[in-house]
Amino acid sequence: MSQRSPSGRRGCQSTHVVVDADYVSSSTLLKRLRSGSKKNATYAAFREVGRVIRTVQLLRYLSDAPLRRRVTAATNKVESFNRFSQWVGFGNRGVIADNDPVEQEKAMKFNALLTNAVIFHNALDIAEIVRQLLEEGWTIDPEDLAHISPYLTEHINRFGEYSTHELGIQPEAYDPKLDVDFAPLREADPAAAGFGQAA
Repeated sequence: MSQRSPSGRRGCQSTHVVVDADYVSSSTLLKRLRSGSKKNATYAAFREVGRVIRTVQLLRYLSDAPLRRRVTAATNKVESFNRFSQWVGFGNRGVIADNDPVEQEKAMKFNALLTNAVIFHNALDIAEIVRQLLEEGWTIDPEDLAHISPYLTEHINRFGEYSTHELGIQPEAYDPKLDVDFAPLREADPAAAGFGQAA
């Protein structure tokens, strides 16, 4: 890494103040820096800082096995959610034809809302089945539940009839708790810490 000049240091400090005070948006600032000359001290300073941060994170990732597991688990969750969201938003093959940014944002938010509603419905169904099994005397292993995904599609008929007459019916309060001890999972792997809360 090259030595940062005093002017570059001052540029970074002033840039931080400007962004923090909302004098200019970060996107506008990035465009300005991107379009500037590579000889610009602030541009060069941010470039070197970015390289250092990227290198440190890469070394942490390579040397820390638990971190790699957490990153992989989080990446898999995001990819699974995106695939499920695309499956839910099947209208027009998922293509947003409108060029209006406002309408595009509406379409994405509506799709996200519907996706989360279906996920919530699936989670309630899974929880209810687990309660039934517990009442029947089955032993539920939290490790088994940890591998169950709420991104289920087999029971959903996207091309069926959409009934709206039940929209005004107040649903019963749901019970978010399961009589399953997730503590062993959390102790075995910190990446599984959210499983108990998710139920």
